Amino acid sequence: MADDDLDDLTGALLVAMPGMGDPRFDRAVIFLCAHSDDGAMGLIVNKPVPDMALGDLLHQLDLRADGPAHTAPVHFGGPVESGRGFVLHSTDYQSGLKTLNVANQFGMTATIDVLEAIAKGQGPERAKVMLGYAGWGPGQLENEIAHNGWLTGAASPDLVFGAQDDTTWTDAVKSMGIDPLGLSGTAGRA
Repeated sequence: MADDDLDDLTGALLVAMPGMGDPRFDRAVIFLCAHSDDGAMGLIVNKPVPDMALGDLLHQLDLRADGPAHTAPVHFGGPVESGRGFVLHSTDYQSGLKTLNVANQFGMTATIDVLEAIAKGQGPERAKVMLGYAGWGPGQLENEIAHNGWLTGAASPDLVFGAQDDTTWTDAVKSMGIDPLGLSGTAGRA
């Protein structure tokens, strides 16, 4: 990246600006799992898949869920590889196969062992299960941010795991010290 490009945003939140133009990202809050010169990968944390609970997904995978795990929502993580599962979770869980440690408070696992652990009540304390992810090629995300497509801010476990899906966007904007009613979808030039 050139000197004027953004720093590494791994572990940050992207918050869609009004007027995004792509309905899949309308009022989306995305946790960035990876960001480098090669591109970026993130998971939308506030868009549940309609009519799908974790128990439904576990049943499709022939996994039996005990306890409250079966009622948790499954989220639309993004439009890329929408049939592939990802679990964004607290760092108290580490997969025996592969967990990507993101920042110091988040892990992301995309192997079935995390779902097996969740089904048995042995998974991470806090988790969101997603289908698909959001991805950007080299320079694409930086360009979208420069053209007023996204706000960037710090991610906290309470915001990512604790907020209600329908208030996460507003909560994220407010956590940046911005009044959501004052946002505009157009960029100005001085």
